Amino acid sequence: MLKSIFVFLKNPIYQEDENIDFNYRYKVLFQLLLYALLISYALGVLNQGLDSVFDLDIGKHASEEFLKGSPWLLFLMAVILAPLLEEFFFRGPLIFFKNKRFFSYAFYLVTLIFAFYHILNFEFTPTTLWLSPLLVAPQLCIGVFLGYIRVRFGLVWSIALHAAYNLILIGPFMLFKFLDLPIK
Repeated sequence: MLKSIFVFLKNPIYQEDENIDFNYRYKVLFQLLLYALLISYALGVLNQGLDSVFDLDIGKHASEEFLKGSPWLLFLMAVILAPLLEEFFFRGPLIFFKNKRFFSYAFYLVTLIFAFYHILNFEFTPTTLWLSPLLVAPQLCIGVFLGYIRVRFGLVWSIALHAAYNLILIGPFMLFKFLDLPIK
């Protein structure tokens, strides 16, 4: 699967996958989800390690405020609204570049904008700005996967992948909130 992603990234073209079997597509979605989570986790560990070693001031993450509120609001925002809005805004317009020779530029630009848009999740500090490429690396990774599945299977599949990714990331926090356990 990762080989397919690398081949696609060398020369992104808007080419839909001819295999429309749901089980096949679900398997690809699941593999992309697994890779995205593993890479995001590794990058998160790296970011935390750098933060600990160098005592960096990256400020608060936006999720800290959401975690104080209702778990239903967190679910609505992260698992429903964010995937719908972000996929329509960032990957929806890729259809307009479908048969254009500069599709690859549009794909790369949308993917980079998507990643760096997520720097807004952090409190703005000079350190945040300096570390922004590393801080948004997980979003860059998932952005590539979302773009790939959007081109190959359609927008609904990128929304599904985005929603599943967000759900797995916030799921433990929601469970803690529902069980009224302290989150540290």
